[in-house]
Amino acid sequence: MESGQNVAVFGAYGHTGRFVVAELRERGHIPVLSGRDADKLRALAASHPGLETRQASVDDPASLDRALNGAAAVINCAGPFATTAAPLIEAALRAGIPYVDVAAEIEANLDTFAHFAERARAAGTVVLPAMAFYGGLGDLLVTTAMGDWTTADEAHIAYGLSSWHPTAGTLAAGTVSGQRRGGRRVRYTDGRLEYHDDALPTLEWPFPAPLGSQSVIGEFTMADVVTVPSHLDIPEVRTYMTARAAADLSAPDASAPAAVDEHGRSAQTFVVDVLVRSGGTERRVAATGRDIYAVSAPLAVEAVERILTGRTRTVGVASAGALFDAPDFLRALSGHLSLHVPLDTRD
Repeated sequence: MESGQNVAVFGAYGHTGRFVVAELRERGHIPVLSGRDADKLRALAASHPGLETRQASVDDPASLDRALNGAAAVINCAGPFATTAAPLIEAALRAGIPYVDVAAEIEANLDTFAHFAERARAAGTVVLPAMAFYGGLGDLLVTTAMGDWTTADEAHIAYGLSSWHPTAGTLAAGTVSGQRRGGRRVRYTDGRLEYHDDALPTLEWPFPAPLGSQSVIGEFTMADVVTVPSHLDIPEVRTYMTARAAADLSAPDASAPAAVDEHGRSAQTFVVDVLVRSGGTERRVAATGRDIYAVSAPLAVEAVERILTGRTRTVGVASAGALFDAPDFLRALSGHLSLHVPLDTRD
């Protein structure tokens, strides 16, 4: 990616959007600040002198076209993505530029694969949904753990969060997804998504040190059940969440993340522990880091850089694991993630 290329950031003033803007600038690129609220755009621009603001709304296609004019790519950070993804993808297709988003909404990501696969492929461009902590990171880790396997029986993705202070955007997106499901839960089993009303089980998950064994909520289903099966032959994809983090998310007085350093990151830490199983053989890989919202920025920006420099494996709508060399991608994020690959789980 050439230094100085413009990258439009829709929802630039949101919690994750601010991290994306900072990451782009850190890497020498020029964010174009866009979103629905002109006042918030001006306030953000005041802290980033010299950056252009372009007010745009998803119900005004012409405004989206103006927002993307001259941009090399667009990163959509504005949820709920059930509302924003399709209009932004349409605008990106009109502009002939790649689209990346940080959507964690299962249904919104399913819509992207279902509605834009053929058009994006025909246009020869990339549409990359869920390029964030949920969906993107898990997919890269599962793909890495698979190695030379072409199929596996099961993939397990366990999220060990020290806490979860959800943003307003996270809560709004969860509400939209819940409404779309009619209050039901969802899981990926026997090669398909299944909606159900079963109670979610609680069990112990053996996270690597120093976290160790933790109580987790089973079938706490995240966007990985869309990204992983989109390109890997694994009929059972199961995700888990530490019980204390799940309780934080559902608390009636849930509070937003609080910045504790000069980069705006919170004190939250995480472990994403991935286990894939084929027959009697298991492969495992884990990643540790800090602040699930902050780490979504290098994930999304690294993806944009690789797309624009041709370091991709396909075109059309694709998840991170299908699009990139997963181990190499994760190594490139060594400043933000630490990888752990136990030797005794390899066949």
